[in-house]
Amino acid sequence: MPPAIAISRNLANYAHLVKLSHSVFAMPFALLAAVLAASTRQAGFVHQRWFWLELGLVILAMVGARSAAMAFNRIVDRRFDAANPRTASRPLVNGQLSLPQAWAFFAACVAIFLAAAAGFLAFGNAWPILLAMPVLAYLCVYSLSKRFTSLCHLLLGVGLGISPLAAWVAITPQTFGPLPLVLGAAVVCWVAGFDIIYALQDIQIDLQQGLHSLPAALGPANALWISRALHLTCVTCLVWVFALSGGALGAFYMAGVAIAAATLLVEQLLVNPTNFTRVNAAFFTCNGVVSIVLGGCGIADVLLRT
Repeated sequence: MPPAIAISRNLANYAHLVKLSHSVFAMPFALLAAVLAASTRQAGFVHQRWFWLELGLVILAMVGARSAAMAFNRIVDRRFDAANPRTASRPLVNGQLSLPQAWAFFAACVAIFLAAAAGFLAFGNAWPILLAMPVLAYLCVYSLSKRFTSLCHLLLGVGLGISPLAAWVAITPQTFGPLPLVLGAAVVCWVAGFDIIYALQDIQIDLQQGLHSLPAALGPANALWISRALHLTCVTCLVWVFALSGGALGAFYMAGVAIAAATLLVEQLLVNPTNFTRVNAAFFTCNGVVSIVLGGCGIADVLLRT
């Protein structure tokens, strides 16, 4: 096999290993938080070199942390993935990647994350590097949660909900307060809600393997009601973010909230307790729309007011 093709194939396998396309879920919220934090630090921040350098570090840290956490998840769950027809094609299960390769990739992603966190020292901010290891430890430990609790969906939500909080602390720790906390809470409820929907397709496998999830513990109908309540809470938090923004967010952001709310309603209508065939459409398409539209509208709002 020509070296170029081999390299390309390996890169594709690594991207598949960590579901790189799913980065679209948390990244827009982290970028929105970074822009909002910068707006509290200095007027006209968008024209400042420091902002773009720090934003680049935020993106690098996000990619590194998420990829490390996903690689760790695939490593520790490979036995369960092999027994599940839905996940049996993953690179670490079907032999496209070896276990040493996966561990090497994990180590590289950790190094990237820590290097990005340390980069904020150049801007006089030590918080990212001080918090880097606790955050990374939590993201990795989440991978074990399905072994002992049906609240694993909320724990995943917290993992992604950390992203806007971390971005805010990285940009302007002095102004950290209710706004990033409520934005993080919105992400927690949103992610937990859609993860419950995603878990519907694995109920029988989870029961067979002794794994925990709300659909497996409570049944599909009850789990879906919890998902709906979480998504309603998410929309409430998003409106609350607008109220806390002090004028930094306006009509564009609220239009994004309206679109996100409508999309979450569609997501809930796509699945029912007896038909899981549209779970993938509900999971990726709808949630991709939520994050991209809401994040994009919010960022545009802040930048247009700068």
